[in-house]
Amino acid sequence: MSENRPLALVTGSSRGIGKFICEKLIVDGYDVVGCSRNASELVNAHYQHIAADVSDQSSVLNLFKQIRKEHGSLSVIINNAGIASMNHCLLTTVDAFDRVLNVNLKGTFLVSREGAKLMRRHNFGRIVNLSTVAVPMSLEGESAYVASKSGVEALTKVLARELAEYGITVNALGPSPIETDLIKGVGADKIAKIVNRLALKRLGRVEDVYNVIEFFIRPASDYITGQVIYLGGI
Repeated sequence: MSENRPLALVTGSSRGIGKFICEKLIVDGYDVVGCSRNASELVNAHYQHIAADVSDQSSVLNLFKQIRKEHGSLSVIINNAGIASMNHCLLTTVDAFDRVLNVNLKGTFLVSREGAKLMRRHNFGRIVNLSTVAVPMSLEGESAYVASKSGVEALTKVLARELAEYGITVNALGPSPIETDLIKGVGADKIAKIVNRLALKRLGRVEDVYNVIEFFIRPASDYITGQVIYLGGI
């Protein structure tokens, strides 16, 4: 870690999109703190991994206690941690519904709230929340997931207004299906149907996700807030 590099926090950083975002942020000049319930294989002088469950308030408070103590400031938050429950509503248990909302929506709220407290000290911050194209598609078979990410989008827009006076922007990004563990259990036919509803008929790439993130977190993007950008042309 270096005192001359801004600090970014990436949740759900142990694999997939989160791990890729961490690697790109490091290349782009950030020190990165990653958090997840699982250990990370990423080893870099500019990366620190902290075990945390974003759906648990005490875990999130401990995460930020460590960030404040060791770093003292925070410039960027990427709320990437998320889980899905792909099932018909009649087959979705209340426990499964609670788990999805707790990680996706409550986790985004807790991390954003605590991160904003640190960001406002320096009157600067960039928060990017991960949503999904399943929201505008009202994708059947994903009631819990779509409900949670719809909440993330609404939260994004309210936080953008509440935090604007502190120089903190809050935006969201909705990827199309991307080759990660999150869609491994989804049938190829279902993925193909989703892709065929896009203007750009291909799977998304992690590079596509980071392209939008990089735009949102630029210092020059200080007039962009409360926005949701979907990939693929939905």
